[in-house]
Amino acid sequence: MELVINIVLLIIALLTCAGTSVSSDDRLLVGMTVVRNAAALGAYCLDGSLPAYHIHRGFGAGEHNWLLQFEGGGWCNDIESCAERAQTRRGSTRLMNKLETFSGILSNNAPRNPDFYNWNRVKIRYCDGGSFAGDSKFDNGTLVLFFRGQRIWQAIIQDLLPKGLSSANKALLSGCSAGGLASYLHCNNFSSYLPDTTAVKCLGDAGFFMDAPDITMNHTQRMFFQHLVTLQGIEKNLDENCTSSISYPKQCFFPQYLLKYITPPVFILNSAYDVYQINHILVPPTADPRGHWNRCKSNPTACRPDQMRLLHGFRVEMLTALRSFLFNSSRGGVFINSCFAHCQSESQDTWFALDSPQMYNETIAESVGDWYFSRNVSKKIDCPYPCDNTCHNLIGVGSTND
Repeated sequence: MELVINIVLLIIALLTCAGTSVSSDDRLLVGMTVVRNAAALGAYCLDGSLPAYHIHRGFGAGEHNWLLQFEGGGWCNDIESCAERAQTRRGSTRLMNKLETFSGILSNNAPRNPDFYNWNRVKIRYCDGGSFAGDSKFDNGTLVLFFRGQRIWQAIIQDLLPKGLSSANKALLSGCSAGGLASYLHCNNFSSYLPDTTAVKCLGDAGFFMDAPDITMNHTQRMFFQHLVTLQGIEKNLDENCTSSISYPKQCFFPQYLLKYITPPVFILNSAYDVYQINHILVPPTADPRGHWNRCKSNPTACRPDQMRLLHGFRVEMLTALRSFLFNSSRGGVFINSCFAHCQSESQDTWFALDSPQMYNETIAESVGDWYFSRNVSKKIDCPYPCDNTCHNLIGVGSTND
């Protein structure tokens, strides 16, 4: 029996090294591809390891179409947190699983992912802690940390171009959470690598982080992002049109300020009650030291009327920030539901399943597909919680590493 197990492990290891895939229990497991040439660009993860991605090749009518998905996983904005992160899978490809499950928008199953199942699908691993946007280095003689997200992005793109990306007919840049933010930050740059004939579009899933005050009227997330931008040398990589038109250029890290300067069509997939934003932007731990919001955070039905009013107010603030996009962007797509969720494109149950979240009888997958292929106008805004009975509520997401 031990011999059989060892043979199976050897086969998986060989497939992983080759960047190929295996199926297990109806799951698509895709092997890791390490970007060996990244060192020439100085593109390293926080700990100095080489960046990586997972690719599953397209076929049939999708052979020349490409979907790139940024992995999410929070940020680090000081030396202590980044040093800690560098010793985890969020800061080192050495510590990552070498096989990744492709589901939801990454699935190769037509009934589960009808519009993108046969595209070339790539998951870009996240190991820089700065939404793939930094370009600096910390070295005090004892500790070395690489903030090289921008170079990681460039190294991976340059690795993919000769593999067929350079001649893509259609391309979609996507991502979840911190990866969703990266899809906004890099949308214009992604387009610049591709021919003018390529239909380039971008999707941000749970990446529309708000520059909003918390319940004590402090701008906790703004300060967090400002420290992040400074530490990782991000400001020089932010969109110049945005930074030149705003009093505080670092705020162009927020999608609400950047959005109008993104040239390719954009789809915004977000919950109006995003559980990460509730836990870290609206009610961060510093704003609720006695834990008065703990029950509400873990169960929305336990929220007091005054707490629910603040949650509804946060929803209104998000919709207000999107007002211009909603009414003026003819090429933009929107799916903002009222679920207590965070990231809905990578999980099969929220992307496309019999009981997936819906608005106007459409799932998220159908709405994104309608938008990408221009089959229908796809701007959907949910009514306030608790009217939507199709939600998959994911409660209590409190970690930036989720």
